[in-house]
Amino acid sequence: MRNGNDENLVGSFPFVPRQERAVKKKDALLQSGRYLFITKGYENTTAKEIAAHAGVATGTFYRYFSDKRQLFMYLVKDKLANLLPPEPEWEAGDPEQLLFSLLENYQQRLYEVKLDKVVVELLPKDPDLAETLKEAKRNMHNRICNGLKRAQEKGHVWKDLDPSAIAWSVLVLLENAAKDDSGQSIDFRQLARLIGRMVFPPEIIKRLQSEQQAKSE
Repeated sequence: MRNGNDENLVGSFPFVPRQERAVKKKDALLQSGRYLFITKGYENTTAKEIAAHAGVATGTFYRYFSDKRQLFMYLVKDKLANLLPPEPEWEAGDPEQLLFSLLENYQQRLYEVKLDKVVVELLPKDPDLAETLKEAKRNMHNRICNGLKRAQEKGHVWKDLDPSAIAWSVLVLLENAAKDDSGQSIDFRQLARLIGRMVFPPEIIKRLQSEQQAKSE
């Protein structure tokens, strides 16, 4: 197991381009691979097809990447921050408005990257990728949990709730909300209110909202 090390996840490249022409060829292969993975899926895409779509020979593909997995993992590593759910800030203003903005931005990032479904396709077959994402989520959970603990110490968060449990609940809600495949429209405003009220007592929400409004006036 690689313990979430993204450098090991990608591995050593056969060739690292330095000249502009070589860099452009590698970029063309990355763009081609991204397009084919999104449109055809990971399993149905081959290195030969990626090379052909990029307008280069198959041998050129293997000059830059060991296989299609390495190319895909490079894409994932480059866009990992955009694939992960957002990290809320609990004391930066109106919590419901902040959560609403985070959810909207997260959905937009997923739409622009378009690799999340390909990652889901590969996860059951690639334990190293699964461990990398788990490690990234564990780190995010710890950051959310620490933020909640600081807010709890100031009396902003429900005192009788476990910050770790809240952090996992928030993480799951944030992660799945923007990936809904039911075809129904997601009301991010309502979800933001749900999370806000799960974390903050009503009087705290009103106070933070009033303070934010006063700053805006």
